[in-house]
Amino acid sequence: MIGNPWFRLYHPRVLHRHLTHQQFTLAAIDDVIARGKRRDWAELRSAVLADPVVLGKALRVCHAHAADPSAQRYHFWKQYAERHLA
Repeated sequence: MIGNPWFRLYHPRVLHRHLTHQQFTLAAIDDVIARGKRRDWAELRSAVLADPVVLGKALRVCHAHAADPSAQRYHFWKQYAERHLA
């Protein structure tokens, strides 16, 4: 159901500030990490595992928040992405 383009575009639970299409832009990844729920994180995880470009973008977003010790969501995703780079 989430893979359905109509669902992704129009379902209010998974719409994010910058994610109005199927592509994970830097802003969309940032928004999903910062505000996403479990379902959104699962979709980002699938995209990160399937596409090295999305993995690189996720790392870029997380590195921008690396200096903030309270940005735990970004630290989690940074470690997750780095483990999958190896």
